Amino acid sequence: ASALAAAAPDAANADAAPLPPPSSAAQHLYAAAKNDILQVRSLLKSGRTQSSVGSGFLIGTSNLVVTNYHVVSQFALDPDTYVGEWVDTGGQRGNVELLAVDVLHDLAVLRVSRNGTGFFKMPDQLARLTQGQYLYSMGNPLDLGFAISEGAYNGVITRSFYDQLMFTGPINSGMSGGPSVTGDGSVAGVNVSKRLDGELVSFLVPARYAQDLLKKVEAQAKAPTDFTAVVAGQLLAHQTAMVNQLLSSPLSLKPMGPYQVPVRESEQMRCWGRSNVKADKPFTVDDASCAMESAIFVSGSLQTGQIAIRHQFLRSAGLDKLRFAQLASASFKNEHFGSNKDARLTGPNCTEDFVKNKDLPLRAVLCVRAYRKFAGLYDFALLTASTDQGLMSLQSRIDARGVSYENGLRLARVFLDSLSHAPAPAAAPAAAAAKKGGAK
Repeated sequence: ASALAAAAPDAANADAAPLPPPSSAAQHLYAAAKNDILQVRSLLKSGRTQSSVGSGFLIGTSNLVVTNYHVVSQFALDPDTYVGEWVDTGGQRGNVELLAVDVLHDLAVLRVSRNGTGFFKMPDQLARLTQGQYLYSMGNPLDLGFAISEGAYNGVITRSFYDQLMFTGPINSGMSGGPSVTGDGSVAGVNVSKRLDGELVSFLVPARYAQDLLKKVEAQAKAPTDFTAVVAGQLLAHQTAMVNQLLSSPLSLKPMGPYQVPVRESEQMRCWGRSNVKADKPFTVDDASCAMESAIFVSGSLQTGQIAIRHQFLRSAGLDKLRFAQLASASFKNEHFGSNKDARLTGPNCTEDFVKNKDLPLRAVLCVRAYRKFAGLYDFALLTASTDQGLMSLQSRIDARGVSYENGLRLARVFLDSLSHAPAPAAAPAAAAAKKGGAK
């Protein structure tokens, strides 16, 4: 969760850091582009009060605007409560029409009641970027007024499931959805987020994804009437790719005491370990955790499309079997699977049983929660505890957020089957030879 929060969309994470003054190159770019930069607002229909604000930009001389999905998510998912509005640098304003969304790459296309001057183009052949070249990001930071910031392109980030560009420059809240361009004005990407735990570490959606979405808009006869169903379909496509990628090869097995535990380390998934070993404790706990470092933004209260794995190895350093069993049982019961009062998902439906895979007896709890607004999506959690040792306990958990029912069961089965005893260490050659000689 901490890694996710550190790279969350900036619309939900305001930061009052001022932008540095622009260079002369930035000033010239902004002067040429400012007529085609818009502020995109989400308003409550009742009273038309502002709920959230972001940025967008007009494409060519059309009336189409590219922005982030998270900028428009309120009126995309709840059009009975929210409506969109655009405001330009001259103070003109009007309503927006949502034409398409790409929740996986955090993009949206709108139609507005004015046309661009032709500054921002999305040609078939996009600009080629080289590491270190200057980029210029535009938008409306902190709802203070339109502005431009400059920084450097520093390559493609592959830790998220979908590519993002690293921009070493400031992107503040309200600049989401604004364009980031090269020195000659070619669109390189769309402002999307920043790290909250670093300095000037920001991210852009590559322009090619915006190019693809604009082509879909051009090909569609009319805009969808239900964007909740569109988002659900895109999330279902994502979870299929996510689970297939995770299970494309066997999970890695790591030793924890006398056990082997499954983990996955990849560009999208990172693992950490820690231990509470202290001389004054009657027990020790080793932790190993793996989690995807990004998730799909759906709404201000929901991010999904993520898998996490955790293992805890408890062992006694002075407790008797009864007291250790009480400790291990309390740790197992302390797990949380969600609330019945959650407006986003149903309450957890859990099944508990004692099971045995091919190698290890286990106590297992499987919990499933359904998404209320997105049919076919579920959160799965599988918790297990070993039952073969009196003074040791391996407790493992896998969480899969935003998966189909079939893929949730598939992940649970693979995880359960991968838990095992560690193989016995091979005998040293000298010891093996002595044993053989003794047998004679």
